[in-house]
Amino acid sequence: MLIPADDYPIHQSSLPLAQAEGGHIDFYDRFFMNGYTEDCYFALAFGTYPNRGVVDAGFAVVADGVQRSVIASGRAPWDRAVTEIGPIRFEILDPMRTLHLTVDSPEHGLSADLTFTTGTPACEEERQLRYVGPRRVMDVTRATQLGRWNGSVSSGGSQYTAGARGSFLGTKDHSWGVRHVGDPAPMAPVPGEHQLYFVWTPLHFDDEYLHAMVFQDGDGVPWSETGVLIQPLAPLASPVGPSLPIAHLASIRHEVDWAPGLRRSRGGRVFLRRRPADEEEVIHLEPLLNFRMSGIGYAHPTYKHGRWHDELVTFGEAFDVADLDNVDPRNIHVQQVVRAEWNGRVGLGIFEQMAMGRHAPSGFGDDLAGHAG
Repeated sequence: MLIPADDYPIHQSSLPLAQAEGGHIDFYDRFFMNGYTEDCYFALAFGTYPNRGVVDAGFAVVADGVQRSVIASGRAPWDRAVTEIGPIRFEILDPMRTLHLTVDSPEHGLSADLTFTTGTPACEEERQLRYVGPRRVMDVTRATQLGRWNGSVSSGGSQYTAGARGSFLGTKDHSWGVRHVGDPAPMAPVPGEHQLYFVWTPLHFDDEYLHAMVFQDGDGVPWSETGVLIQPLAPLASPVGPSLPIAHLASIRHEVDWAPGLRRSRGGRVFLRRRPADEEEVIHLEPLLNFRMSGIGYAHPTYKHGRWHDELVTFGEAFDVADLDNVDPRNIHVQQVVRAEWNGRVGLGIFEQMAMGRHAPSGFGDDLAGHAG
C-alpha cells in the first residue's frame, strides 16, 4: 500500500513506507512532548502502530495539585502523516524546528493552543537495543530537542499562558522502533523480561543545555547511555547534519534519592566529566512537580499505548497528585519538573524515572515494593 510520503526519496528498503519493520507487531512511531514552568506541566504522547492498525494520543496537565488527562484511541489512518485523533491535533510546521499543538476537550476540562520552537539541534540518543534471552524486547531510535512553547493551556477552568513570565520550557522527542506496546503475544515467560530501569534528564540553562539518559539492567550495568552538552541552535543553522553544536561527555551518571516507600525521587544529582581527565562536576536536582506518565497512556491499566478499543474512543480522568504517590504499576513511571543547580547557575528541566522490577543499586527487588528509606 502506498501513502503520500512514498513520493519523497526517503525509502530505506524495497517496501513502501506503510509497511514497517517487516510487519513486527510491536513496531511503533511516537512523538512525546512536554512543557513546564515551576508551577505548571503539560505533556503529549502521539503514537501510531502501523502493524496493529492503531493510533492513540494523550494530553495531560499538572497544576494546582491536580493531574488531568484526556486520551483518544482509534483506527490508524492509512496516511501516517495525519497527526490527529479525537480532540488532539498537532502539525509539523517546519521539520525539527516548529510545530503547532491544539487540544479541544471541554468535557474533560482540557484545552490548549501551543507552538513549539526548538532551541537545539536534534540529539540522536544512543540506540536502545536490548535482548532478553532470544527475544528482542527493545530496538529504538530517539531524537531529542529542547526548546520553548508559546500559547496557552487550560485545565479545570484555570488558564496558564506564556507571556509576562516568559515561554514554557519544554522537550520534544520522536522515537520509533520496537518496544512493548498493546496486548502482548502469548509466549513463554523469560526471566527479567519486565525489568526496566530508565532515567532521562533534559535540562535548560541560560547559555547551554544538558541531556543525560541511561538504561540499566538489574545489577546497575548500563546497556544504553547518552550524555551531551548542547549549545543553542543559531537562527539559520540546520537542526540536523554532520556538524552540530553537541559535545559528548566523557562520563555521565545519576544518583537518585528515592522517596521512602515509593519508586520516585525526592531529589537527585547528575555527575559529569567533560573530558576523561577533568574533575567531576555535579548538578543538584530539586523536584517541584510530579507527573505520572500513565496520564498519557504509558502503562495505563486500560488505555495502554497500541491497544485496540474501537474505531474511536475518548477517555478522561483527573486525580489529586498526592493520591498518586504509591507503587501501583501505573504510577511508577514519573516525570518531575526540577530546579537544577550547577556551578552557581540555576536551570529548569525534567527528571524522569522508571524503576520496574529489580535494580540492586537502588535496593529494589523483583516485586514493586517502594524504597526502604
